[in-house]
Amino acid sequence: MTTSPQPIVPSVPTPSVPTPQYSGPFRAGDRVQLTGPKGRMNSISLEVGATFHTHKGWIEHDNLIGLPDGSVVENSIGIEYLALRPLLTDFVMAMPRGAAIIYPKDAAQILAQADIFPGATVVEAGVGSGALSLWLLRALGSGGQLSSFERREEFADVARANVAAFTGAAPQNWTVTVGDLTEALPTVHADGTVDRVILDMLAPWECIEAFAAALKPGGVVLCYVATVTQLSRVTETIRSSGLFTNPDPSETMVRTWHVEGLAVRPDHRMIGHTGFLVTARRLAPGSVLPELKRRASKSEYSDDDVEAWTPGALGERGISPKSLRKRVRQASASANAALAREAENPLETDPLD
Repeated sequence: MTTSPQPIVPSVPTPSVPTPQYSGPFRAGDRVQLTGPKGRMNSISLEVGATFHTHKGWIEHDNLIGLPDGSVVENSIGIEYLALRPLLTDFVMAMPRGAAIIYPKDAAQILAQADIFPGATVVEAGVGSGALSLWLLRALGSGGQLSSFERREEFADVARANVAAFTGAAPQNWTVTVGDLTEALPTVHADGTVDRVILDMLAPWECIEAFAAALKPGGVVLCYVATVTQLSRVTETIRSSGLFTNPDPSETMVRTWHVEGLAVRPDHRMIGHTGFLVTARRLAPGSVLPELKRRASKSEYSDDDVEAWTPGALGERGISPKSLRKRVRQASASANAALAREAENPLETDPLD
């Protein structure tokens, strides 16, 4: 017997005025990123009386507490470290992971291409480790609403702990529902009430009818997929549904540069392929998209062709239960430390504005 999906209720107490501190002197409980002379970074949570150890000396946490952001400190043998509060980019790259995260370069494109705006109602399917949830919550502000859906409760636990660790609390405008999107979405949002839908899942084409019904006319759907076969299938399914504008697929690559004196050249390494983005907009009920005039091409295909190109078993890299339990413990420990800090030092600002 199956049970209806229920939103996850945070198991940790929520302070009355939750907020992390993004600037000002370091406080006990703050996360600090220490960068050594070789560029290696270590992220620590400041505790009174604690010590950060390396194989070449140590740093007393008490020596950091009270210093301004961006200070340089020496360890016990004179090695200098740069101390900075981690940016959201730094946090998502270092936080405990249950599932693979959406990288900052793709998160930035998602916010832009999906046109995420303050006050919007957004549905996110495939919450993973909570990286994209943090970006979305920051863009939505306190007036927006984010409804996240996740099939695996363990991933949902990691995501909500990571969000609480960064924001200092469970955001009041965020819900996480454990269950299948097709079944759970109609129980959370009525038809035609959602502004944006972001899908990070294995087979987004299976949910088209559900999210099409939830979207407002003109609303945006954005699918994040990893492989060419997924890209082909979701694009063609959206196109053939007749419910959306022609899908627009894209990929983002980032190449950094080495600039030192007259040595100006691209870096030897770059952030290449991580995933594809496919966007489309919801048509008004009863509207028929005008047919584009294009030159003849080999674009006709049958259902057999689609199945040959995209076999049913796409494959999914799993994570062992033991490793997943460890990630949950790590994320929960960070969340509890952040919540304890905010309970002792509340500030009257919104954590995501």
